[in-house]
Amino acid sequence: MSLRSWAQNGWLIEHKTSAGEIADLLRVAERDLEDCRTPGLSADWQLGIAYNAALQAATAALAASGYRASRERQHYRVIQSLPFTIGVHADFVMQLDQFRKKRNISDYERAGAISDLEAKEMIGLAHKLNQKVRDWLKLNHPQLLKD
Repeated sequence: MSLRSWAQNGWLIEHKTSAGEIADLLRVAERDLEDCRTPGLSADWQLGIAYNAALQAATAALAASGYRASRERQHYRVIQSLPFTIGVHADFVMQLDQFRKKRNISDYERAGAISDLEAKEMIGLAHKLNQKVRDWLKLNHPQLLKD
């Protein structure tokens, strides 16, 4: 599989990005990385905000690669694209996907589903992904980091 084959399947849509779009996505990720550490937030909200930071960073990598996810299973596709964009290992993607599922439960089905440890782990993953995307952009698409 490749991003091109995903597009042929209708899972991705070709997309021409800009330095402005990448900067906006990375700013949202940075904001969320800061906001998820706000004192007094429940573990559910901390995980949800950190998850969004990771999603925005992954979306930036996908956009820099010339694609955006189609509406169907959008978050899943963005996360699953990471080995094709920035080359992360399948274990990293599996962890993010597990937190995607946990976030869905806490957002739509049940409050209190997230432990403090899970929130902390998601925050760490989001920080790591944000840095990996920034390093990858510097190496592979430096023109997109100019605003």
